[in-house]
Amino acid sequence: MRRVEAHPLAPLDRATWPATLPAVRQVLDEGLDLGPVTVVVGENGAGKSTLIEAIATAFGLNAEGGSTGAQSATRRTESELGEHLQLVRGAGSSRRGFFLRAETMHGFFSYLEDVGFDSGLHRRSHGESFLELVTERSRIQGLWLLDEPESALSLSSCLALLGQLRDLVAGGSQVVLSTHSPVLAAFPGADILEVGDWGLRPSDYDDLDLVRTWRGFLDAPERYPRHLD
Repeated sequence: MRRVEAHPLAPLDRATWPATLPAVRQVLDEGLDLGPVTVVVGENGAGKSTLIEAIATAFGLNAEGGSTGAQSATRRTESELGEHLQLVRGAGSSRRGFFLRAETMHGFFSYLEDVGFDSGLHRRSHGESFLELVTERSRIQGLWLLDEPESALSLSSCLALLGQLRDLVAGGSQVVLSTHSPVLAAFPGADILEVGDWGLRPSDYDDLDLVRTWRGFLDAPERYPRHLD
């Protein structure tokens, strides 16, 4: 996938949510070019997950996770943004993909059991099940979308996931990842986009607020409890 842009036949009112989010409005007004790996970082509520979910549904992936064939559905929480986006694909690009949405994975695992695919994911720890799922689906060469997968992962597991995703990209897949993790944000060779009141802006790793904040905390954790008062 080369680019995400507003669908010319399905305009979204800029005065309605989620177009009121600066990052979403920027994508609708200017479009967004994507390389082999794109990492999106920013504070809660800035629009990271909204964008990732919308790209997934515009691509034809299940909003609650899985591949294009998955039909898992519990309670709709995603926006209608995907209906207003157009994806510009490269020549001969794969139509296959996978969406790992951390907050709905428990329901997705139950769906897999219900359709007869029981790999014991529910019997593993949260982090183990995430890594096992990526391993099991690594044969899918196409678009991989991941929304805050670090919620289940330790530091070592984040590194393991980076290794898995690097192998997927080496095999011809494309990755778009939203994260609060400085480990996942360090994906080698990734285009990093920082989301905020300004919209979306390219950033170097060392310039990210995420990275500066974590470094400050790890250098002097005793200074931070005062922010809880």
